Amino acid sequence: MQILKMTWMYLRIGIANEMQYRVNLFIQILQSFIALAVGLIGIWLVFDHTTELAGWTQPELLAVMGVFILSGGVIRTVIQPNMQRLMDDIQAGTLDYALTKPADSQLLISVREFRFWNLVDVLLGLIILGYSVSQLHRTIGFWQSLGFSFALVFGGIMIYCFWLMLTSTAFWIIRVEQMVNLFEGIYAAGRWPVSIYPQWLRLGLTFLVPVAFAVTIPAEALTGRLTPLTLLGAAILTVFFMGLTRLIWKLGVRNYAGASA
Repeated sequence: MQILKMTWMYLRIGIANEMQYRVNLFIQILQSFIALAVGLIGIWLVFDHTTELAGWTQPELLAVMGVFILSGGVIRTVIQPNMQRLMDDIQAGTLDYALTKPADSQLLISVREFRFWNLVDVLLGLIILGYSVSQLHRTIGFWQSLGFSFALVFGGIMIYCFWLMLTSTAFWIIRVEQMVNLFEGIYAAGRWPVSIYPQWLRLGLTFLVPVAFAVTIPAEALTGRLTPLTLLGAAILTVFFMGLTRLIWKLGVRNYAGASA
């Protein structure tokens, strides 16, 4: 109940702030469509020379792109703004204002910022997903839809956990911006199914940086590739990431010396 009340409160504040700069909506729409055009051109170039890419057809790769844009929109709407603010607070010594409030500190720093206009990417991702599913010429059943929903949630939680662990290194390391930029570059690899990459890179994109769980595995649910064992593994890894993230956050807070220290 606490998380819902707090999230709703900061959501309303975030929307009110964004409404002051409505021109940003048109800028975001332009950026989203440019990114979409670049992605579609890439897929068109690939299928201009072949009918499949590592077993994935063109409509199936569109599903991957839809999940990629959808997940990226969630990241830029909620996760990235909060992690950026956390990094700034740690470096400026102003995290005290969050740590001294009568609420769970990890929860509080995770919902303080909300970039409403970035939901354009979420909507665009859903539209692409809908179109790709219509091109698959197969019925998406209840279990496939449920598997997709769970895989998407598990992937989103793992991305959040990974980004928070990465940002929490600011408790010990002065300059973390380069590491965040590195993550953004690695996440871009999720535009394509991880199965097209060499094995060492597939393992890295699955277990070190959970891009596969955020993009490829939800797309596998829609294309009939997802197995119950893979979904169970995603659930187990999600719990592991959550526990590890909580531990690193607690250790980081203990090492924090802010303005009131």
